[in-house]
Amino acid sequence: MADAKVIPFDDDRSRGGAVQRPPRRRIAGSRRGGGEPARAREAGEVGEVQALPTRGAAPEDVPEVPVARADGDDGSLERRIAGGLAFLRRRLTGDYEVDDFGYDEELTDQVLMSLLRPVYEKYFRVEVKGIENIPAEGGALIVANHSGTLPLDGLMMQVAVHDHHPAGRHLRLLAADLVFVLPVVNELARKLGHTLACAEDAERLLTQGELVGVMPEGFKGIGKPFSERYKLQRFGRGGFVSTALRQGAPIIPCSIVGAEEIYPMIGNAKTLARLLGFPYFPITPTFPWLGPLGAIPLPTKWTIQFGEPIPTDGYPAEAADDPMLMFNLTDQVREQIQHTLYKLLVQRRSVFF
Repeated sequence: MADAKVIPFDDDRSRGGAVQRPPRRRIAGSRRGGGEPARAREAGEVGEVQALPTRGAAPEDVPEVPVARADGDDGSLERRIAGGLAFLRRRLTGDYEVDDFGYDEELTDQVLMSLLRPVYEKYFRVEVKGIENIPAEGGALIVANHSGTLPLDGLMMQVAVHDHHPAGRHLRLLAADLVFVLPVVNELARKLGHTLACAEDAERLLTQGELVGVMPEGFKGIGKPFSERYKLQRFGRGGFVSTALRQGAPIIPCSIVGAEEIYPMIGNAKTLARLLGFPYFPITPTFPWLGPLGAIPLPTKWTIQFGEPIPTDGYPAEAADDPMLMFNLTDQVREQIQHTLYKLLVQRRSVFF
């Protein structure tokens, strides 16, 4: 495997077309009672006289309406089973849609979010603050700190936006190219709506009115030693600010507390990392000493806070090419995230409670 690298934010990439949903088939039903009596009428014969139904009697053609049972079962289980079978049929026949980036909204909502939600709610017990700072519609760029050895913080942020925002918005994360060369991880990331951390993809998503998430620290943040926890690393060259300025999209700082302690990184096997093509190979108090059990994250208590938006629509068009302005805005976002991290750490009672 080649050495992992972070795609420059101004890299130029293109994507394929979207899969079109095939038209639904409509199955016509048959009318009952059109047999011998009809032919008899055509021949002029008198058919057998049928008694009129009494008041309240249900005709044979009318489907039975489910009635709520005394035990409270109103058929919801049957509806869930029917919905699950319909979902499987669509997956097997290809009757579903993905966008130009490979994002599968139906699979994300019905399967992937359902798998992540227990980790979010029961294991990390995530508390969300400031969700009202995310706009109900239109493009916006959410910028967050990155930590934890493995990028679980991005996934938890995605669940937080999906489950807590009143409009049920979806967060589209920008990820390093290493994510898209790993088997299985590549497909799952695409289905969840992740795409490469390049300016072209970010601008296309913002133009479409999507929420875009970026973690500018990259591998420097996620792979830093435990002794440097909650100390923000450099935010690159400010490419995310330039993208937001070009689209006039607000920048929303996001601070995540709790991810730093899930895998306390006390060492880095650099030689092994180079052999495997990874940016680092973590050594923690449990990994690799306990084998697969050492890969289980510690059940820390998380807090995710979304800060007040920083507007960018008031700047002129040429502002995106002003290096001093980009530096100032980048520093403003970084300082706001760092200040909020310190404030949340002071308020935290314990790492695990």
